[in-house]
Amino acid sequence: MLTLRMNDTPVPWQDARHPRTAPQPGFPEHGRLPETLDDGDGDGGRCGGRPGSGRVSPRPERAVADMGAPQTVALALPARQVRRLSLRETSSPVRQARHFARRALADWRWQPDDAPSGDAVEDVLLVVSELVANAAAHAGGATEIAIVIDADSLSVSVADTDASPAVPSPSEPSRPGGHGLHIVQALATTWGSTPGPHGKTVWAHFAR
Repeated sequence: MLTLRMNDTPVPWQDARHPRTAPQPGFPEHGRLPETLDDGDGDGGRCGGRPGSGRVSPRPERAVADMGAPQTVALALPARQVRRLSLRETSSPVRQARHFARRALADWRWQPDDAPSGDAVEDVLLVVSELVANAAAHAGGATEIAIVIDADSLSVSVADTDASPAVPSPSEPSRPGGHGLHIVQALATTWGSTPGPHGKTVWAHFAR
């Protein structure tokens, strides 16, 4: 290494041209970044200050990890949607209606906040079964099922060819059968039947 003499003191030639390449008080060693940069505001260079303050995070890998952390996003309630399924000329209308309803509820993520997980879906599916079975037993068979979701409410309706209003039969616990509309009444928020030009529609309404 070439050595210069200044005032009879040997000085390395590299330090003579670049006096700060050697460690100096208050400066990092060559090739290393400081863990913090003090911007003079008295906080010792701690991160988390105002944007543009010039501070450097002591652990940049933590900032990168935070950028990839999952965030909770509230799901928007679906707008009004209607799905219909014809039940004419089907050999298993109850099974078809339940499968159709289950798919719609899954797509719409129907789950009231105050209901245990899965219970609200099973309640709707049971009502679907009872409405279709009641139409088969007392109204000549179901012709169509419709499911409507509108923000925080859900409606299920089953059409048949009998114009007579749907009325629950007297409840007799000892007699098998005849409890379908009582089950609907117990599980739905409201229910009823509406006459139409070709029969009636029995419907059940559920609030989220």
